[in-house]
Amino acid sequence: MKSPIAMTWAFALSLALAGCATTPLVGSGPGQLADEGTVQVAWRDPAGFREITYGQDRVETLRGGWVRQLAQYLRSQAERRLPPGERLQVTFIDIDRAGEYEPWLGPRYDDVRIMRDIYPPRIRLEFRRLDAGGQVLAGGERHLVGSDYLSRSTLTRSDDPLRYEKQLLDDWLRREFKTP
Repeated sequence: MKSPIAMTWAFALSLALAGCATTPLVGSGPGQLADEGTVQVAWRDPAGFREITYGQDRVETLRGGWVRQLAQYLRSQAERRLPPGERLQVTFIDIDRAGEYEPWLGPRYDDVRIMRDIYPPRIRLEFRRLDAGGQVLAGGERHLVGSDYLSRSTLTRSDDPLRYEKQLLDDWLRREFKTP
């Protein structure tokens, strides 16, 4: 017969595992920033992003923390470029962050994102640019790829884990909101 202590530990462990299996991740699923200002940013479920299939930071991706950070960054940068009276609606369809995890390097590298030319940042988004009356001025789907991300000098902080994705968004905004 098993000791009462062993049975208590087994019971506690089974409760903990059951709680993990049924507790949803906070922030998981599709989302959007609060409706304020002239730029609305939303995203599809991060569980469907290409990033989720390879990354060791699977839980963080499912929570969508870095997706929210990118959305906030896009909003702040787009508001600066948007002409007065216009509005912008953007939805992130898919995101694959720069770099990749290479599990074959061994357990010491499980949490190390390896940067190589073959792992550029990729963002697929839909957008609608609207005038003051709600008329669509421009829109569509864009596939952004930062193929030269390793050879470019970044003006953002070098310790920002999203610097390459932010640079990709900056490039898109520069192209999309050209001044005549």
